[in-house]
Amino acid sequence: MEKANRGSFSGKVGFVLAAAGSAVGLGNIWRFPYLAAKYGGGIFLLVYIILALTLGFALMTAEIAIGRKTGLSAIGAYGALNRKFSFLGVLTAVIPVIILPYYSVIGGWVVVLLGVEKGVEKCSKIMMPFLVVLSIVIAIFVVCQPGAMDGVAYYLNPDFSKFTPMTVLAAMGQLFYSMSLAMGIMVTYGSYMKKDVNLDHAVQQIEIFDTGIALIAGLMIVPAVYLFSGGDESAMQAGSGLMFITLPKVFAGMPFGTAIGAIFFLLVLFAALTSSISLMETVVSIIRDKTSLSRRKAAFFTLGVSVLLGIPSSLGFGLWSKIKPLGMSILDFFDFISNSILMPVVAFLTCIFVVWFVGLQSIVDEIKLSSPFKREKMFRVMIRYIAPVCIVLILVSSVLNSLGVIKI
Repeated sequence: MEKANRGSFSGKVGFVLAAAGSAVGLGNIWRFPYLAAKYGGGIFLLVYIILALTLGFALMTAEIAIGRKTGLSAIGAYGALNRKFSFLGVLTAVIPVIILPYYSVIGGWVVVLLGVEKGVEKCSKIMMPFLVVLSIVIAIFVVCQPGAMDGVAYYLNPDFSKFTPMTVLAAMGQLFYSMSLAMGIMVTYGSYMKKDVNLDHAVQQIEIFDTGIALIAGLMIVPAVYLFSGGDESAMQAGSGLMFITLPKVFAGMPFGTAIGAIFFLLVLFAALTSSISLMETVVSIIRDKTSLSRRKAAFFTLGVSVLLGIPSSLGFGLWSKIKPLGMSILDFFDFISNSILMPVVAFLTCIFVVWFVGLQSIVDEIKLSSPFKREKMFRVMIRYIAPVCIVLILVSSVLNSLGVIKI
């Protein structure tokens, strides 16, 4: 409804930093290192990089192109291209609404309130360089510790004897977290992208940011845990508790550990903030596309809904702890519905939508408006054949993992 006044990024730099700020969030700083530690270090890293440059590239390019082509957020973009797929926009819109309450912080709300160019873009231009510098400083400090190179070798050298199908499944699942796929975020940010911005090159730069920060995050955490645990396999298998349980013990045993730990968790805060900004911007954009609300009113409304939806997640560890949907805590249940079910379903249907209902050529033409599409052949093969199969595998493995049948 406010398509003409929805705002836009000032150019490619603003778009790339904002989109990278979304992609470079908690998925990279928290989740990537513990999966790398758990699945053999170097071999997981190698598999992830290959998938990011193929599967991740194809899905991100398609979502950004859909957003730019329509100039609409996810809830309107799919229906604008084919009315039969309006339901897909609704499904996509539900995901950030579910995730936002337990990602959101007040800073994210303030930034979104300011607008696209003055808020989201300006904040990303400040926070992204700061996040990168902090990451590099901590990584250098860790790597320079005596004996740390054994941990670096574990992290960077692929050990093919540790390769299993679960390594691939874990790396594919990580793509959704790291690259903000199937959440409506890239469709929304694509709708703010100007037509003269080189879309293919922008995606390439986001891939570099995303993979680079993931690589550095691993260098901050994996060698440190390896070093201070003496290479203990059980410490490397700590899973999601690696950051909040194992790592504080590592900092406690380090020279200047208190200061380094404080800086590290400040970095985690910035990562959470970049994620919450993108999630909130997606919800605000959806509301504005479907109503006549101003950005300010949409931001306040989103804040209110986030607080209300966040209450059950918080009480699920207290007064409502006995409420166990599917045997899970309320927060874990929301996480299961959004990340294990809806995101793979949305990604799979997006592939079907692009190939069979919009037409691959239509998306390719949108990309070529501003530049040659150097990876066109790979894009066509990935979206038509490989991505749907990979996504079904992610869906099945995610559900089985959440139900305790397998462990990722």
